[in-house]
Amino acid sequence: MTAAREDVEGLQERFDVLLPHLNEGQRRLALATEARLLGHGGVRTVARIAGVSETTVRKGVFELESGQAPLSEGRVRRVGGGRKPADEVDPQLLAALLGLVEPDERGDPESPLRWTTKSLRHLAEELTRQGHPVSAPTVGKLLRDNGFSMQANAKTLEGRQHPDRDGQFRYINDQVKEHLGAGEPVISVDSKKKQQLGRLPNGGREWRPQGEPIEVEDHSFFFTGPDVAQAIPYGVYDLAADAGWVNVGVDHDTSAFAVASIRRWWHNRGCLDYPRASKLLITADAGGSNSYRYRLWKAELAALAAETGLAITVCHFPPGTSKWNKIEHRLFSQITMNWRGRPLTSHEVVVNTIASTRTRTGLRVHAELDTGDYPTGIAVNTEQFQALPIHPHSWHGSWNYTIAPTGATASEPVQDRDRARTEVLELLTDPRVIGMTRVELDELSAQLAPGQAARAAQRRWEQRGGRRRHAPGAGGRRLLCDAAGVLITIVYLRQLCSQNVLSELLEVNPNSIGEIIAETRALLDEHDHRVTPATQLRFTSATAVRAFLHDRSEPGPTPPPSELLSEPALTGMPRQKLHHLIERLAPRQAAVTERYRHTRRGGERMPGARGGVFVEKITDADRVLATVLLHRKLCTRGTLAELFGVSRGTIPNAALLVSPLLEQDGTTITPAPTRFRTAAELLAAIPRSDTNTADSPP
Repeated sequence: MTAAREDVEGLQERFDVLLPHLNEGQRRLALATEARLLGHGGVRTVARIAGVSETTVRKGVFELESGQAPLSEGRVRRVGGGRKPADEVDPQLLAALLGLVEPDERGDPESPLRWTTKSLRHLAEELTRQGHPVSAPTVGKLLRDNGFSMQANAKTLEGRQHPDRDGQFRYINDQVKEHLGAGEPVISVDSKKKQQLGRLPNGGREWRPQGEPIEVEDHSFFFTGPDVAQAIPYGVYDLAADAGWVNVGVDHDTSAFAVASIRRWWHNRGCLDYPRASKLLITADAGGSNSYRYRLWKAELAALAAETGLAITVCHFPPGTSKWNKIEHRLFSQITMNWRGRPLTSHEVVVNTIASTRTRTGLRVHAELDTGDYPTGIAVNTEQFQALPIHPHSWHGSWNYTIAPTGATASEPVQDRDRARTEVLELLTDPRVIGMTRVELDELSAQLAPGQAARAAQRRWEQRGGRRRHAPGAGGRRLLCDAAGVLITIVYLRQLCSQNVLSELLEVNPNSIGEIIAETRALLDEHDHRVTPATQLRFTSATAVRAFLHDRSEPGPTPPPSELLSEPALTGMPRQKLHHLIERLAPRQAAVTERYRHTRRGGERMPGARGGVFVEKITDADRVLATVLLHRKLCTRGTLAELFGVSRGTIPNAALLVSPLLEQDGTTITPAPTRFRTAAELLAAIPRSDTNTADSPP
C-alpha cells in the first residue's frame, strides 16, 4: 500500500510540473503513457489524479496503440478535424460575398450596399438577409483569403492630359540641367494653401502631457470670410542649394505678390548665393497667381528683370500637373509636417514655425512676414503688354518664355498706379462724357452711397457666413471707391465705350468692372434714375478716350454705326421711310424677342434674375437696320458684325427674329448692285456731302 501511495503521489507531482507546458494532444498522450504503465485500472487512476475525463485518457491510449505517425510540427490535431469552412458548408456564400464587394463597375448594380459603407458588419447582415447566415469575422477571413484588404483612395488620376505633357516635362528637365550646369540659379515657386488664423484645428498630432490636448474651436463658421486674418505663404525653393524662402503675405495672393516674393528672395539670398548670375530659371505650375495666362505676372517679371539685370526664363508645368513641381514635395510637405497638430493663432506663429523647418538631408528654410498691400483686379492693358520684352521659346511659347532685361521698364509702383487711375477718373467727369455737371454727379453719388454701403455689408456677411469678427477696414484695399463706381456706370450706360475699354483706361480687371456696373445699375433703378445714352460719342479704344478728354482731334470719337449705316445709298430707302419701318416693327419685335427668350429659358424669368443688367450692344433699331443691310447683300455677316461692333453670331440671330416681321409687313428689300468685301470699302462708299443727294434709292 505504501508503494502504491508513493506512485500516486509521484504521478500528482509529475502532472503538476509537466502538464501546464503541453498542448492538448501532448497532454493526452502523456496521460495515456502513465495509464499503460500502471496496468489494470490505470485509466481511472490517471484521470482522477489529473482531473480529466476517462474518455480523454482512453482516447490517448487508443492513439498510442494505433501506431499512427506523429503530427507535423505546429499542429495539435490531424487534418480534417473541427468544423468545415463556411464556404464549403454553403457553396453559394463566396459568390454572394464577392458580388457585394467587387468594384462598382463589375458588381451588382442593384446591390443595396452599392452606396453604403461596406463594413464587415454590414456585409454579414446583407448576406444573412440573402439566406447565407455568417458572422462578421468569417466575412473578414473570406475576404482576406480572396485577395481583399482595406485600402484608401489613391490620388493618381490627373484628369484630361495634354498631348504634350511628357514633352513639356522633358523640356523643363533639359532647361534645368542647362542652367544648373552653367552655375545659374534655378528656383521652383508656388503659393501654399491660404491659412486662416485663430485657434482652429490643424491635422496631425504632437507630444503633450497626457490628458492636456490643445483646445481649439469645434466650429469655424466665424473664421472664414473677407474680415478674417489670414496668412498666405508663397515659397521659393532653390534646387541647387536645397534651401527654401517663404514670404508670408497678409493681403491677397496676386501676381504682384508672387513676383514681390521672388524679388525679396533675390535681394536677400539669391544675389549673395549667385553673385555672377546672368540668368534665372523659374519653374511654376500653370495656374494660381503665377499662371502663364496672367499679363500682370509677366509685366511684374519684366520689371524684376530690368531691376536685377537678369534674363528670366519661365517654364510652366502643364495644367493639372502641379504636384510634379519640386517645391511641393521638397518644401511644402516638410512645412505641413512641421506644423501638424498646432493651431496657427498668429502671423508670428506661422513665420516662426515655417522658419524652424529642417530635414536630415540639409533643407533649411527662411521665412519673413510681408505686410504690403496687393489688391486684386489690377489689369495690364494691351499697349503695355505688347511693349514687354517677352521672347517665347520655339517649344510651347505660352508655357516657356524668356524675359530680357534690356528694353524693359520698371513696373509702376502701387502709388503711381493709384495716381494714374485717379487722374483718369477725374478726366471722365467731363460733362461731355457723363451728360451732367460735377455737382450733379456728386449729389448722385451721395444719394447712392448708403445703398452701396448696405449692399457691400450684405455681400461681406454672406461671404464670411456671419457677423464681423474684426474691425471695419481689416480686409483688403479696394481699387475703386463707391463714387468711382457710380462714375464708370454712368459712362457705360451712356454707351460711350465697352467694359474692356474702361478696363484698359483704369487698369482694372474687366470682371471687377462688370460687377461694379451690375450693382450700381440696380441702385440707379431703385432710385428711378435713368441715364440717357449719348448719340454722337462712341469710343472703341482707350487711346480714343484719352485723346478726346485731352481735347485732341485725333483719333476722336466715332459716330454710332446706325447713323452711318442708315445712309439711303446702303439701305435702299430714305431715312424717313426707314424710321417709320422701325417704328412699325418695334412692338412686334419686342414681343417676338420676349417669346424667344421665354422659350430658351424654358419658362418665366426666375425671381432675382438679372433681367438685363447690362445694356445690349445692339438695339432693336440696329437689329432692323442690320437685317435690311443683310437682305441687301452689301457684304458678309462678319463684315456687318465688325461694323456694328458685335459678335459674328449676333447678326444672324437678329435676322432670324426680324426677317419674318419684314415679310408680315409687306416690305420688300431689293439686293444692292455692289457688294463690298471689307468694312473699310463699305464705309468709303458712303457719300460725305450734306446735300442729301442720296435721299432716293440708287
